[in-house]
Amino acid sequence: MASRKDGGGGVGSVVDEAIGLLKRRIETGEFAPGHRLPPEATLAAELQLSRPSLREAVRALAMAGVLEVRRGDGTFVTDLRPDRLLNAIGSFLELAQDTGIGEMFECRKVLEPGATALAATRIDDRALAGLRERIERMRTLQDPEELVREDLAFHADIVAATGNLTLQSLVSSVSQLTARARIWRALVKSDVLSWTHQQHMDIYTALSAHDSLGAFTAATRHVSDVESWVRERLDAVREHEENRPVP
Repeated sequence: MASRKDGGGGVGSVVDEAIGLLKRRIETGEFAPGHRLPPEATLAAELQLSRPSLREAVRALAMAGVLEVRRGDGTFVTDLRPDRLLNAIGSFLELAQDTGIGEMFECRKVLEPGATALAATRIDDRALAGLRERIERMRTLQDPEELVREDLAFHADIVAATGNLTLQSLVSSVSQLTARARIWRALVKSDVLSWTHQQHMDIYTALSAHDSLGAFTAATRHVSDVESWVRERLDAVREHEENRPVP
């Protein structure tokens, strides 16, 4: 993914800004459903963006179903339902004001690694086979919401293998509260598929070996990496908003 190289914003902040600029033009009707976007060079100049940053923004919006790239014909705004843009893109600025998101990730770091370690001592072959199927299915997904939905199910299946219903309820509640941040991450991080696959495989390998310490370590690394990425983005968005000129 392109990143800001002019000393401002933060990693990826230029791409986030590009997504916001395109999103506003769509929401205001300037780019109506069925509208073909101007050529890349023209639009980049209009928005005062680099072409790589614009390209990443278009890619993210295409993944969300907001734009459709027709090879050889151009990029078009899809026939949006009013709720699709909000649900697929989410409001990252709104998320940035949610001070509870950090606490939710802390809860994940406390609960999920321990639950995964416990599962390593109890999981059976049938549950392991189901996890492997989910991992392979996730490799084929492109839609961020579907990917996160399958990711939530993967971790839920692991906790279910503990046989502890109370633990399942606790982990499920916390995981659902961080889902919005995880969808945004899946939407804008270009290597999220390979990253997710490898870390899930690390967890699966430890579970298959009934290695509690390995499972705990792999789950901790997985949750911590997602948390670090989200915190960096939130900080970049807050800084951008604080430094935005007042009209």
